[in-house]
Amino acid sequence: MISSTHTSFTPFETRMRAEGLPDLFIRTFRHYYEQLQAGHRGIIPESAIEPVQDLVDAETLPAHYGATGRAYRDRIVMIKLNGGLGTSMGLRKAKSLLPVKDGLTFLDIIARHALHHRVPLVLMNSFNTREDSLALLKRYPELEGEIPLDFLQHKAPKVRQDTLEPVSWPPNPALEWAPPGHGDIYTALVTSGMLQTLLDHGIEYAFVSNSDNLGAALDEGIFGYFVEHELPFMMEVTERTEADRKGGHLARRRSDGQLILRETAQCAKEDEDAFQDIHRHRYFNTNNLWYHLPTLRRVMEERDGILGLPMIVNRKTVDPRDPESTPVYQLETAMGSAIAVFPGAQALRVPRSRFSPVKTTNELLAVRSDAFVLTPDYRVTLHPQRQRRAVVVDLDPAYYKFIDAFDRRFPDGPPSLLRCDKLVVRGDVIFKGNIVLEGEVTIINEDPDPYVFDEEQAALYLGHHHDHEDSGFFLDAGGSQ
Repeated sequence: MISSTHTSFTPFETRMRAEGLPDLFIRTFRHYYEQLQAGHRGIIPESAIEPVQDLVDAETLPAHYGATGRAYRDRIVMIKLNGGLGTSMGLRKAKSLLPVKDGLTFLDIIARHALHHRVPLVLMNSFNTREDSLALLKRYPELEGEIPLDFLQHKAPKVRQDTLEPVSWPPNPALEWAPPGHGDIYTALVTSGMLQTLLDHGIEYAFVSNSDNLGAALDEGIFGYFVEHELPFMMEVTERTEADRKGGHLARRRSDGQLILRETAQCAKEDEDAFQDIHRHRYFNTNNLWYHLPTLRRVMEERDGILGLPMIVNRKTVDPRDPESTPVYQLETAMGSAIAVFPGAQALRVPRSRFSPVKTTNELLAVRSDAFVLTPDYRVTLHPQRQRRAVVVDLDPAYYKFIDAFDRRFPDGPPSLLRCDKLVVRGDVIFKGNIVLEGEVTIINEDPDPYVFDEEQAALYLGHHHDHEDSGFFLDAGGSQ
């Protein structure tokens, strides 16, 4: 329960000014802090929304939209959210610096994709990712021009849950601050001067996506649709599956029919069943967004710089690795929730291939394998032979969660997964040699010592697979199949 104790905003403002944070961001944080003080939790009740049914489908757009997209290519910028450290995989640097395909990092592929389309690339970095990411982009001097290669997202004070005061954590003062969510992009575009710079250089449109989503390629047909329909804002959405039950979804506000985005943290406990009903709420946000920049500037000016996105209140501890540390609130916003701010904003249904983020080593193994290919225009897509069938990888997190341990267990690179539908690994298994897997494969090692699954074992497996004409294979450390 949020405390009703009245707390002055002054301690927050003092801290934020001492950190050199700009006035607009301080005013924006105050906007959300006052909502927290008033007892708001950012909840969007099921009774206030309606499901979204039919949407325009990107896969059926007429060809003329592609021609329009090509004609307007000199007026668009590609913005990548690049503030995340790959901490969930044990990284201490930007996740986008991780080799992901054919020896190239996420950022290499993104840079080459931008150069292929001859569009400017801009990163929204955090303080943690800026230096290393800009250093990598020096490999691509053709990207450099009058438009800076990046701008910085802000950082927000964490709020004590008991007193609503700024948290103090002397063991590591850096933990007193948190990212304010990617909804900060709108404020950061203004405070950095990037929005004005883009407009000054004739850039009217922005395609924005996450740097770890290699499916988020610049699509001329989608861009042309956005241009021809003179939309202020467009969100790419795709169908939810059972794996997406807990992720945010698209909805319509019952009061006026406006499209909105509802995140997990904005769902009341009593509405969880409806929230997770993927047949009721069919679409989720891919975080691939399209902006009309002159409209964004006008709306920001009309609202005195504060878009007023729905608040997300995340409950954490000040040290996320210490559950006994001080409980805090992190006040965040989601950039996709801006769909509720722009009258006339649309959502476009896109294929799942435009949403293939790499959040864990499971997805990393799939993308590094031959189940995915790197196209000549630097898109990472499923191999055509897979006919859109995703490969499911489920590695034992005790041995494969962190990238160093993961890489040690694939010393010769990933196995061939081109014809593999599912790979499940339990226990410590080292994949050695030129291994080919097909169908559904389960490998279990209950012994504390590593088990080496090599080319010989793989050959036995393939023989078993073809002899029995089945799609399943099971192997344990004792060798039973």
